[in-house]
Amino acid sequence: MQITDLLKRESVELNGSAGSKAEALDKLIQLMVKQGNIADPEEYRKKVFAREEEGSTGVGEGVAIPHAKTAAVTRPGLAFMRCTDGVEFDSLDGQPARLFFLIAAPDTRDNVHLDVLSRLSTLLMDPDFIDGIMAVDSVDGLYDLIGKAEKEKFPEESGEDQPAEEATPAPEAAPQGYQVLAVTACPTGIAHTYMAAESLEQHASRRGISIKVETNGQSGVKNALTAEDIAGATGIIVAADKYVPMNRFKGKPVVIVKVADGINKADQLLDEALSGQAPIYQGEAGGEAAGEAVAEESGARKAYKHLMNGVSHMLPFVIGGGILIALAFLFDMGAAGTAQFGSSTPLAAFFKNVGGLAFSFMMPMLAGFIAASIADRPGLLAGFVAGAMASAGGSGFFGALVGGFAAGYLILALKKALSFLPESLENLKPILLYPVLGLMIMGALMVVLINPVMGAVNHWVNDGLTAMSGGSKVLLGLVLGGMMSIDFGGPLNKAAYVFGTASLAGADGQAVSSPFMASVMIGGMVPPLAIAVACRLFPKKFTEQERNSSVTNFVMGLSFITEGAIPFAAEDPSRVIPACAIGSAVAGALSMVFGCTIPAPHGGIFVFGVVHNWPMYLAALAVGTAVGAVLLGVLKKNRE
Repeated sequence: MQITDLLKRESVELNGSAGSKAEALDKLIQLMVKQGNIADPEEYRKKVFAREEEGSTGVGEGVAIPHAKTAAVTRPGLAFMRCTDGVEFDSLDGQPARLFFLIAAPDTRDNVHLDVLSRLSTLLMDPDFIDGIMAVDSVDGLYDLIGKAEKEKFPEESGEDQPAEEATPAPEAAPQGYQVLAVTACPTGIAHTYMAAESLEQHASRRGISIKVETNGQSGVKNALTAEDIAGATGIIVAADKYVPMNRFKGKPVVIVKVADGINKADQLLDEALSGQAPIYQGEAGGEAAGEAVAEESGARKAYKHLMNGVSHMLPFVIGGGILIALAFLFDMGAAGTAQFGSSTPLAAFFKNVGGLAFSFMMPMLAGFIAASIADRPGLLAGFVAGAMASAGGSGFFGALVGGFAAGYLILALKKALSFLPESLENLKPILLYPVLGLMIMGALMVVLINPVMGAVNHWVNDGLTAMSGGSKVLLGLVLGGMMSIDFGGPLNKAAYVFGTASLAGADGQAVSSPFMASVMIGGMVPPLAIAVACRLFPKKFTEQERNSSVTNFVMGLSFITEGAIPFAAEDPSRVIPACAIGSAVAGALSMVFGCTIPAPHGGIFVFGVVHNWPMYLAALAVGTAVGAVLLGVLKKNRE
């Protein structure tokens, strides 16, 4: 398979232009959609933009290779756009990007296309190839240029022998082995991984340095380093933005940097690896490599990545479980207002039980995968149990959050503390010592410290909200509605939701219809609805891709899935968040003014039939949505 097999003519734009990074990405996504290989354009767009949040794919020298691997892609593809005026793209070298290759990779085990995509990254390390692309004046010229470059770079695939005078011999190992070894890896493993490898190999070849580079990409580990390679190496470079096995380098000089440095600082890294001054790697207490892989990354950025790892694994349980719970209430309207509401019939009970079970994994998944992000697989058990204990012990979301971080760093501490054990016990650590000691210590921490402290925080938040209910219910509705829209599923959103659900239990333990839950639910419904309406009323404020997602946002808003607003808020937080929060606050306050109450903790429009004074509840939702939509239209700038 050649590069041109993935790059379709309808997805090529040689005279492109864009005023911003976001606009360039949107245009590339539109080009990709023309191939017919994107089943869910909005989901693909979210993945592309999410990848940019992890770090810019502007690799320097005027080149950007945005990419995403997702089930929304039905078959692999490439889209290309040339913007001769350049676009500010937060590139690694600070220069505008002019050549854009967008990669679409399906989320399948068959990764044969990644070999083709990695070869594109390799070709783009050649300045002559880049100059040629800038000079072509037709799509045919582009295809000819790529085909010729592939034939020259990979002559063995064409069945032709490479001319001797043009051959670039691969660096051969010296008798004692390779002078330098390297490992390159990035979270997605599509572009940066192979570009860093190619850059290191090219610079080493020009300087006569023998090198072997292991790539840890989506298609797996290739060119793996052997024990013999490692024993004979003078120095080792690890250019990685994700965890790679490090214990094999114990006792060797190792330079650990981010993958971007492998592309842009190859000579500097080679000098450091051969200088004899590189730090000796003391052994991986199982996880410090993951933390050290991006040496220049701030602590706040690392913490954010750990948190997002937990949240991304938690969300499917929240959304899937929540929808099933909503169906339980929908199919049990006859029992509305009773303690059995949602489970009085076999069908309703089925949905309620299965959805509730999925929902119950929310805290363990959050804490478990935060810990796993910090300490790799050994952290999963301690984090998962911490989340379960937080849920059962009353500290809730805040307890699971703190417990997840505590579990991860606890396992790192254990790995360091047990590093003195002999090599013969190395295999015993992950299957016995880390699980048993981690479980005991984490359990004690949850019981003695985290649950009491974070439980008190939870009570303080809830007591503060309860105290407001005795004074101004309208003000409380305003606050609850606004909290649902400040962080779209984050801590403030969760705190308001927990308060709302707690208010459904009456003094006698029986289910009641709560005005507070009504304000919480309507506040969570407004953001996606306001965005969807604004897309229709103010089309120039949104890209074509964003406008196409309005139907999805209508569905998510009506289903009480606030997270539908996240992609829009992530791209333009200073305008989207205030507009949505004000609209949600207005809706929450009006719900209180109209005396609306609801007996269900979830369901959105599907449970409006059991809302007390539902016509005015619908009116409150419409007013809040209109306020948010109009504010979006006023605050956002034109995108065209």
